[in-house]
Amino acid sequence: MNRLTHLKTVSFTAMAAATILSGTALAQAPAASDSETIIVTAGKRDEDIRQVALPISAVTGEQLKKMNANSLSDYIVRLPGVVFNDYQPGISEVVIRGVAATTYHEQGQTTVGYYLNEVPVVEPGFPIGIPDVDTFDLQRVEVLRGPQGTLFGSSTLGGLVNYVANVADPSKVDAAASGLVGTTKNASGELNYAAKAMINIPLVADQLALRLVALQRSDAGYLDNPGIGVNGSNDYRTRGLRGSIVANLGETTKVTYLSSWQDSKLDDQTYLDLPNPYVRNLPRAETQKTKFWMNSLRLDQEVSDIANLTVLGSITKKTNTTIFSYPYAYVTGVTTGDGAAYSLGEADALIKTVEARLASAGDGPFKWLVGVSYLQAKKNSYDQIFQAGAADYIDANPDLFGGYSGAQLTPGDRLYGYFTKSTNEDFGVFGELSYKPVEQIEITLGGRYYDTTAKADVLNQAGALGGYEGGYTPTDSSGSVNQKEDGFLPKATIAWRPSKDVMVYATYSQGYRVGGINPNAGLLPSIPEAYESDKVKNYEIGVKAQTPDGRFAIDLTGFHLDWNNIQARLFGPGPSYYSYVVNAGGARVNGVEFSGTVNFNKLVHFTTNVTWQDAELTEFLPYPFDVAGLGGYAKGTTLPGSSKWSIANNLTLSFADMTGAPSFDIAHRYLSSAPTSFDDVSRRGDFNVFDLRASVSLGEKVRLMAFANNVFDKYGVLNAPFANDAATPQGSIIRPRTIGLRADWSL
Repeated sequence: MNRLTHLKTVSFTAMAAATILSGTALAQAPAASDSETIIVTAGKRDEDIRQVALPISAVTGEQLKKMNANSLSDYIVRLPGVVFNDYQPGISEVVIRGVAATTYHEQGQTTVGYYLNEVPVVEPGFPIGIPDVDTFDLQRVEVLRGPQGTLFGSSTLGGLVNYVANVADPSKVDAAASGLVGTTKNASGELNYAAKAMINIPLVADQLALRLVALQRSDAGYLDNPGIGVNGSNDYRTRGLRGSIVANLGETTKVTYLSSWQDSKLDDQTYLDLPNPYVRNLPRAETQKTKFWMNSLRLDQEVSDIANLTVLGSITKKTNTTIFSYPYAYVTGVTTGDGAAYSLGEADALIKTVEARLASAGDGPFKWLVGVSYLQAKKNSYDQIFQAGAADYIDANPDLFGGYSGAQLTPGDRLYGYFTKSTNEDFGVFGELSYKPVEQIEITLGGRYYDTTAKADVLNQAGALGGYEGGYTPTDSSGSVNQKEDGFLPKATIAWRPSKDVMVYATYSQGYRVGGINPNAGLLPSIPEAYESDKVKNYEIGVKAQTPDGRFAIDLTGFHLDWNNIQARLFGPGPSYYSYVVNAGGARVNGVEFSGTVNFNKLVHFTTNVTWQDAELTEFLPYPFDVAGLGGYAKGTTLPGSSKWSIANNLTLSFADMTGAPSFDIAHRYLSSAPTSFDDVSRRGDFNVFDLRASVSLGEKVRLMAFANNVFDKYGVLNAPFANDAATPQGSIIRPRTIGLRADWSL
């Protein structure tokens, strides 16, 4: 189906739905309660989500609590157009609308932006950590689908995730706490637990307040690693502190300071031997530690009755230390025990941002916004591979290594090492102008001018991965890039609102990603030194509608994406498997996203999110090392991880008039099969998962919940990017059946 035909079909469907619901609205009486309104900041201003002319999902803090959601994987996959490349906690990436060239980690900048209270928390280039912000005391999580380059800049090809944490409230004393205990199948008797608390204290009534949050959560491991003799080896612990101070300096000035710190510790990785359920057999534990600490200062100032000024600055620090087990022969031939090879990766990043914007106030026919932003990100990373006894082995077998000594090729038994140091700068000027020629029609034009710089230096150290030609190098090699790029990203939207409960809109938008350096460029002649930016062009039409009483609501979007100059992450031949990025080919994604809500009566509430998606290459993608020997991937190849269908349903039974106001939830999720890589050697998805929850109140302040996640204990593959590597575990799976109790208290 071509783009025009696809959009015509969706357009007809959207218009039909709008007409039907308009008629229904006229036949109904009372309007929905204002308490149900969700305010979002998708357009860099506070707006009712039902009136925002773009595809957006918002999960409120109360909804997260009712879902028993603690981390991204608990709720993000239940939203339309979204999948989660669940592979390494703290590093795993969200994919929106199928815009991804790998189900592992993007070698360059992520295709989805990540924000905490509008502050970007992921740096350009390979992300050393993607903060999975704990849901406790979040006001909401916003997910914007489709490229958001105009208002948010780079790294938003598919969309963005914006965590919105509650900040201090000077108007009242408040407190809350949450606790959880549970057990997971194959966890060897270890318990899952969580303890979280919040307190909000006005220091000066209605003028100054402090809010503090502390939390710790532990998820018991469910994979057995006989190589290290540990059952349930993949224990995961996260803990965090969050604090905010809000000062109201008069009636028109508000200053907010927010600090958020979170660290995570993984005792062993979460991927396993797919043919052997719940087993990952490696000679060394693959540990991982990540930390991030974000500090931001925000000024909100009313400028008379004309506009609202927002100035926001931030500093974010991140670190990551990861060990991987590499059971390859390499130099000594030892692949078991302490003599087996392993890698040590250490990285840190410092991100500084500032943004100032001025947005019009009032409800006139014109609405405008103009702003300027700047980001600077500095990052250092050092990756090494070690194999005990390598230097001694080389000294004992000099003929295999060109006569070089172990001290020259593998000092300290280090087989391989590369150090990268990068600095990225991103300057942008952005704006939007909306005009209503009549009350029902709004036309919005926007754009961003961007000017980016990517500087990087890489040092590949002398090393040896084996005694064969090309397997060792006696000298260091280095490289550097200094890329500069500027450009303009346009956006245009037209919205028609025949009533306050119905809106139809059409949008054209763009997104982009910056280029960067290939760390392994000096090791293989076929690896380019650097890669360039890539862009996405998006065409979409949608309808949002509900009946006045709020009993029925829909959100339907059809889209077509053109992805040009793709940054494709590829891997060199074994045993090194050096990763690199090339710009090659193009892709297109067609899709339909649907969200529906039905309140049958006071007792029964049903929601559904359905996504159909078709994502494939539109040009040949060269790859000299592909296993089929075809020299690359053909036009029509499905993009990695792109499932045709994803469905999430939730049925709630609420008995508000009974003692304790008990409620019962049945949640269902389906993900269709999809390749995990371009060469399609393995697939993920093709599973149905069911969760059960039952809640009851004890008085006015305490709510108890019993839950059973993955109640039928489905063994579903979430990811398997390295299924063609038989020497190491290949994939990750749905967490086995987990049951438990949760208690929430609020003042």
